[in-house]
Amino acid sequence: MRRLSFLLAAAALCSILGPACTSAKDPEGPAKVGPFAPSVAWPLLGCDPLVPEKCGYPFPSNVYTVDAPETPTGRRVKLEDAMMPVAANGARSTGAPWSKSDGFSASSNILAFLPGATIEGLPDVGDPKRSLDPECPTVVLDTVTGERVLHFAEVDRAEGDSEQRSFMIRPLVPLVDGRRYIVAIRKVKGSAGEIAPSAAFKALRDLEASPEPSVDARRGLYEDIFARLASANVARADLQLAWDFTTASRENVTGWLLHMRDEALAIAGESGPPYRIDEVDETWETGEIAFKIHGHMTAPLYLDAPGPGGNLLFGADGMPEPDPAKPTYDVPFEVIIPKSAVSAPAALLQYGHGLLGSRTQIEAANFRKLVNDKGYVIFATDLVGMASDGDRLHISDVLASGHVERISTMFDRLHQGMLNALLAMRMMKNGFAKDARFGKMIDPTQRYYHGISQGGISGGVYMSTSTDVERGVLEVMGQPYTFLLHRSVDFHLFFIILRASYPDTRDQQLVLALTQMLWDRVEPSGYTKYLRGGLPNTPPHEVLMRSALGDHQVATWGAQVMARAVGAKHLDTGLGDLFGLEKTGETTSGSVYTEYDFGLPPEPLCNVPMSQCSDPHGLVRKLQSAEDQLDRFLRAGHGVNFCPDKACKFPEQSGCDGHPPIDLCAE
Repeated sequence: MRRLSFLLAAAALCSILGPACTSAKDPEGPAKVGPFAPSVAWPLLGCDPLVPEKCGYPFPSNVYTVDAPETPTGRRVKLEDAMMPVAANGARSTGAPWSKSDGFSASSNILAFLPGATIEGLPDVGDPKRSLDPECPTVVLDTVTGERVLHFAEVDRAEGDSEQRSFMIRPLVPLVDGRRYIVAIRKVKGSAGEIAPSAAFKALRDLEASPEPSVDARRGLYEDIFARLASANVARADLQLAWDFTTASRENVTGWLLHMRDEALAIAGESGPPYRIDEVDETWETGEIAFKIHGHMTAPLYLDAPGPGGNLLFGADGMPEPDPAKPTYDVPFEVIIPKSAVSAPAALLQYGHGLLGSRTQIEAANFRKLVNDKGYVIFATDLVGMASDGDRLHISDVLASGHVERISTMFDRLHQGMLNALLAMRMMKNGFAKDARFGKMIDPTQRYYHGISQGGISGGVYMSTSTDVERGVLEVMGQPYTFLLHRSVDFHLFFIILRASYPDTRDQQLVLALTQMLWDRVEPSGYTKYLRGGLPNTPPHEVLMRSALGDHQVATWGAQVMARAVGAKHLDTGLGDLFGLEKTGETTSGSVYTEYDFGLPPEPLCNVPMSQCSDPHGLVRKLQSAEDQLDRFLRAGHGVNFCPDKACKFPEQSGCDGHPPIDLCAE
């Protein structure tokens, strides 16, 4: 009773003195402050004492932004030098590329650090619906709707010191662009019970006095945060950590590429970009192919140099513009015309190549069979920025340099690569289809896209922004990239370089989160929620998405994220249900997601690659049932299961050889 009287008296005094009030010390506990009126304003910080163990955490956070009334969100990202990770060679990155963002990625890892945290009670990627339970330890709250966001939570299992493991939360549905979200963590356990909050957060939560200036600067903000969480039945007293962040606006994420598309198509005119044919081979694979053609297309150049390391050039309006000194450059392309097209005009099928690959992948045997059997003229360009012409070496060099800001050049060049792909279809349908020699073999009214692996991932951008293609097939795809990286065997060598540059795994995760912010502008996470409509000057699209359970290169979890983002229906293939995706039989319209089972053990729930048995990554495209499914969807928009007995299960292709499953997440 004595303590209660003391606190009531202190509260009454503080209500008169205002937010600067600090009471006399309670003989039974820390000095108290407050009360404070809720308000929404953020101090700009370098390091946030809410996570004193690691500068830059928690991330993303509005304390790394400043007021910017000229932007759609009213914020602008400003990363102080103090928060940027220092590489092993002593290099410290600058925050310059991120200052063009008016918020944070709607899909990157949400990072915190709770020393010794375990995964007990956390919602995992295999059962994400638990993240919506009232008592879930992790909460991502939409401040506009008051609803919880579907997500999973994990403790980083990447190679490194076990004492440096980040606590990570990943949304499994698209966050709304230009919106404020609140993250809350409560009742997370360590080896000795629930983990105690940091001194700074406890001072905010419990209205305790603090010598930390940023605590007092956020008293009103946290009264708003705590009140919103209370409305969602998240008790203030249970919290170990909470903070907020704002996602970047749609205009900020998609604006550069859409501007480039509209401007470049206007420059090209009705006939499309000029092209020349350099080589025609009539002797290659003559059983199926009539002509293999190599040529070059003239495209506007928006980079200061076309090769790896080039930077986008910007006009006074802040939008990319062609280089006035070299406004165009030649883009190589390849076209394959099957023998069947000689007797009947074939549809146009644009191909998206695999990881750091090239346009020549259309020469593979399965594509030769597909295009001749089904009647397609297949063509491709290189997705520069993530192609074989030096991009691998450039990315490795950036990671090794310790200057993370240089990674922006990869995404600048990807803008050019995606633009080239969009221009290539315009060239093929309006120019090449009228070619005196080859045009009669093409039906330009039928235009489709087929991307596999990286081409399936980047195809999410292409299919969201194309003005010439309305249906496409995305195979063994997923999003976002930084979700896929740790879960892919393909990135092992890149992670060796990253670990050498940043031995602290928390720095590695921060680098990836920063990278995702820039990647959003040219990866599906920035676009697929608009694939079926919503981008300016862009028609709606529909896609068939296909994944292989147990994929070693693109985790099926990421494929499901993309399917939810698109709003696809889950085509029944005799496998299990998927939370958040409506299962259906044959469809006559709309987008479809389907899975194929090759008999592998379940994919690991932690962030390590699936590596058991044979990799099924390339198996779907080789099935006759999959070829028939692709053709039906592209031609008619129907989602059909052509697997024998409607069960897409092929255990004889597992390569497991009777070996028992291994727990890849075991310590």
